[in-house]
Amino acid sequence: MSKRKAGHGFTDAPEDFLVVGPGFSLAAVDPGSTPGFSGDKALGEEILAKRDPHLADLQERLFAEGRSGGHRSLLLVLQGMDTAGKGGMVSHVVGAVDVQGVQLAAFRAPTEEEKGHDFLWRIEKELPRPGMLGCFDRSHYEDVLIHRVHGWADEAELERRYSAIQDFERRLHEGGTRILKVMLHIGRDEQKRRLASRLDDPTKYWKYTPGDLAERKYWDDYMDAYQMAIERTSAASAPWYVVPADNKWYSRMVVQELLVAALERMDPQWPDAAFDIEEEKRRLAAT
Repeated sequence: MSKRKAGHGFTDAPEDFLVVGPGFSLAAVDPGSTPGFSGDKALGEEILAKRDPHLADLQERLFAEGRSGGHRSLLLVLQGMDTAGKGGMVSHVVGAVDVQGVQLAAFRAPTEEEKGHDFLWRIEKELPRPGMLGCFDRSHYEDVLIHRVHGWADEAELERRYSAIQDFERRLHEGGTRILKVMLHIGRDEQKRRLASRLDDPTKYWKYTPGDLAERKYWDDYMDAYQMAIERTSAASAPWYVVPADNKWYSRMVVQELLVAALERMDPQWPDAAFDIEEEKRRLAAT
């Protein structure tokens, strides 16, 4: 991956120091750290707000390109343990752009109809159309994470799915969809704190699911499953970024910058007019 000039509060570009490479170890990533950034929460939130217009401009260009016959799109895949901040990322980062150019899909437990198909069937139906910024809140990776943790798929089937994911994402890239895969890496203690805050706040009861506590017992198994999935599926055309997520302001800054970097590499341009501009000015003046 080519080096990109750092800036906007970072000592280095996040896509360079958070991308998964050879020898990656999830256990070595501190969920409470803020790598590449020496500022505090106030500065982070200030930078986040200042970068919103640039992100929105890039996304609008991509949308305009798609409306004018372009075939490219961008897909943000968000994975993480419960309370890692996926929903907040959608509202605070993705929500800063024009919603007409966004396709959001939140994948929960599959329906009976979906269970009757291969695991990628329901994912295919939610892929971003040309010009769109797609965002997956959970994704096809659930089918190699929870299935490994609970033993719902044997090793041979898991290997088939890793390979299927690699082929699927390669095909998307070749078809013009750029893929940005982010694991929001929250710590076990921080998750406990966030779950407790939901139980203490009536406005957050709806966010709390008793099943979350049952899954906490499998924490180490989930970390192993993430390590395996990330190792097996991070590729140059569809890289994984592991983002420390105990500090929401930091993880939002990083994902915003990753989106900006991806769109800047795509470099969408405003389409030329498909009509005679001077003629339309004359027609307008005559009305």
